[in-house]
Amino acid sequence: QMKTIFVSALVAASASLAAADTSVSVYGGVQTLPHSVVAGVHPETNDTYQETFAWEGKSFSMPAYYGMRVVSWNRNIGYGLEFTHAKAYADEAEAADAGFNRLEFTDGHNIITANTWKRWDSNSTYIPYVGAGVGIAMPHVDAKTDSTSTYGFQVTGPAIQLTAGIEKEITTTVSTFAEYQFSYSWNKVEFENNGTMDVDLKTNALNLGLRLNF
Repeated sequence: QMKTIFVSALVAASASLAAADTSVSVYGGVQTLPHSVVAGVHPETNDTYQETFAWEGKSFSMPAYYGMRVVSWNRNIGYGLEFTHAKAYADEAEAADAGFNRLEFTDGHNIITANTWKRWDSNSTYIPYVGAGVGIAMPHVDAKTDSTSTYGFQVTGPAIQLTAGIEKEITTTVSTFAEYQFSYSWNKVEFENNGTMDVDLKTNALNLGLRLNF
């Protein structure tokens, strides 16, 4: 699967940066999405449409919401890669009104970014940090109508990510962290039968994670 390839690339990048001041982090948490406008060509009828859908993240439903990042630090400035496995379920009633039996990005609404980080030294064991990144959205599209079915990964457009958090050192090599993370992606999805959907998806997440420092 494409998602497995990107996760493997992230792990490989962490190994290649291990000679530097490098950290590898994993996290989970609660992720939500606000309403958004969807528009395009309906795969069932090939008519144009425009609707407003509510979306759900369902963070703890399988496959669960999670993320991974690797950062190479030069003192308090870092550069790295991040993979976030967010999810987006269109409201079933609203999707049905628009002619979709199912409309989901659940394996998932994947965001892959190259990030820049800033952290601040502290006299205590708590270290605040912020990060920003740009990259791509690569959702796993799962959409059904009465006569069409679209199922698979697509690279749908650009994405940005903003993060702010605080880290607590447990040992010199292990830290925990809590953070808020926001992502925005511009998605052009392709369906069977020449259908399309343009949708901007925004995610808000509260993350808890573990960081290994090399």
